[in-house]
Amino acid sequence: MNGSDGLLEALRELRRHLGLDLFPLVAGDVGSDRRALRELTGQLDDYLIPRLSAIDAPLLAVVGGSTGAGKSTLVNSLVGADVSEPGVLRPTTLAPTLVTSPADRDWFTAQHVLPGLPRVTGEGRGEPGTLRVVTVPALPPGLALLDAPDIDSVVTANRELAAQLLAAADLWLFTTTAARYADEVPWGFLRSARDRSTALAVILSRVPPEALGVVKRDLTRLLEANGLGGTRLFEVPELVLPEENARLPRSAVEPVADWLTGIAADSQARAAVVRQTLSGALESLAVRVPALADAVDRQHAVAAELRAMTAAAYAGGLASFDEGMLDGSLLRGEVLARWQDFIGTGDLMRSLENRVGRFRDRLVAMFTGRPAPESELRVALESGVEALIRASADGAAERVLESWSSHPSGRALLQEAGVAEAGRLGRASADLPAKAEAAVRGWQGYVLGLVREEGADRRTTARLTSYGVNGAGLLLMLAVFASTGGLTGIEVGIAGGTSVLSQKLLEAVFGDQAVRTLTIKARTDLRARVSVLLGAEATRFTSLLDAVQPPEDAAPALRAAAHAVRDHQREIPPAGRPAVPPAEERPGRLPATPVRLTLPAGGAAATPGPLDQPTDAVPRGTDRERGER
Repeated sequence: MNGSDGLLEALRELRRHLGLDLFPLVAGDVGSDRRALRELTGQLDDYLIPRLSAIDAPLLAVVGGSTGAGKSTLVNSLVGADVSEPGVLRPTTLAPTLVTSPADRDWFTAQHVLPGLPRVTGEGRGEPGTLRVVTVPALPPGLALLDAPDIDSVVTANRELAAQLLAAADLWLFTTTAARYADEVPWGFLRSARDRSTALAVILSRVPPEALGVVKRDLTRLLEANGLGGTRLFEVPELVLPEENARLPRSAVEPVADWLTGIAADSQARAAVVRQTLSGALESLAVRVPALADAVDRQHAVAAELRAMTAAAYAGGLASFDEGMLDGSLLRGEVLARWQDFIGTGDLMRSLENRVGRFRDRLVAMFTGRPAPESELRVALESGVEALIRASADGAAERVLESWSSHPSGRALLQEAGVAEAGRLGRASADLPAKAEAAVRGWQGYVLGLVREEGADRRTTARLTSYGVNGAGLLLMLAVFASTGGLTGIEVGIAGGTSVLSQKLLEAVFGDQAVRTLTIKARTDLRARVSVLLGAEATRFTSLLDAVQPPEDAAPALRAAAHAVRDHQREIPPAGRPAVPPAEERPGRLPATPVRLTLPAGGAAATPGPLDQPTDAVPRGTDRERGER
């Protein structure tokens, strides 16, 4: 077991937690949160995990910078070969080009570094979204150069790729010009390098000789003002080249070439660069991961707001149903008419004594095919309750749709669902009528069960038998809606008579206390059934949240993973040096080693050595968006 296995496993555990869609809702500055997530997952995939897995692997120096800074020309001049195509048209670099020595080609053609970019070898510029790998026999082992796209490219994908490549670098060679060195975009990248203690060198190119001193002093001032004082600074003068894609003369790039070859030849120098960048990236996790966890908490807070809106709307729907039960509205219209048919002109009262009315109704129904008044009244009451349920559900759905539409996150979810689906969500579901019918019939069965249970006592059996369980059950159902509030005119007298008569009849059978208890039980059961129906209706909205909301333990898991990384951070392997210096002792600039190797002279182009065969890499995550790092 290696000394860094604990740290490597902690990073992999962190990466697993970052693999979720943590920011699906519009909460706060969600664009920045999503970009930070892409940046962090990208750096874990492209740099931290691969580098820690092979601490002694070749050094990757990424040449990045502004548009027209001469990055491709610089790379060609440093390696003495036309490996990258410079030009005046923008963007020039469509696919990044990685230049390596034959000794290191297997490492870079495999999916160790930047595993999401498929490898392309051989001649040509390479397709966008790929990594072109070129082998230069004269390049010393231990160091590879990568020509990155412009950080301020007009093509969004190029800017994102440039940021991704810079985050995967052991060493940044940041190239700017006398005309662009004060632009804000480059300084955003440089401050990011400062915050992560990334090994960095700045190359100031295309400087007119007469302005070199002035520009260099001002650039040095800006570096110090931005916390980058002591950063190694190279100057490449502006020269007139014989043709557009010509390389710079050896003398112009010799200081950079000597410095890079010295690092490549010295294992301790390479180790210092790797440890500086690796330690800085790891230390940045202590800030970046908790910030992501805080953003996940905001996601949960927004989801809770939308759920509360939904719950409030459907609680209002249930309150509307309660009001409809008690305001007498169910005793209007058809129910009133059927009640009058049921009581007739005293037939019901007489039936309590001799049951003549019941037999008469049955005979009439038998010969005319018309249901008995008792059955008609029960159907009318059932229809009225079902209509009240549907109206309550429609009102609740409309209120949720309105409240969600006024909330950024809710509006985004509805837009994602589509216009047609949002329209369906604004009213009760299509299967609610069937569910309501089943619920009401279940309630009626429950009421009849109450009547049977209460009538099992011998003292009430005879009175109950006088007009049957169904008749008594129907009277109890009417008693549930006994209030006459909301009715006007003659309806008050009729409904009041309905309520009083049904209650008096029940009291004559069961007694007044039993009737009150039975009424409360019947009303409570109906309300509970309606509550279940409305709860199921609410899930049409909350299921949209369930489908996207991060797991409840996502934020705590991220914080725990960041803590585990911090606990194992001192396990960084020495990689050629006896010990890892603590953060406060790391040098502020790259090592200036006296070792000096000679790169090929600028006048003779070296021919890239062909690889044995192209590597067909599996493009893992090539379509993943990456923000600026």
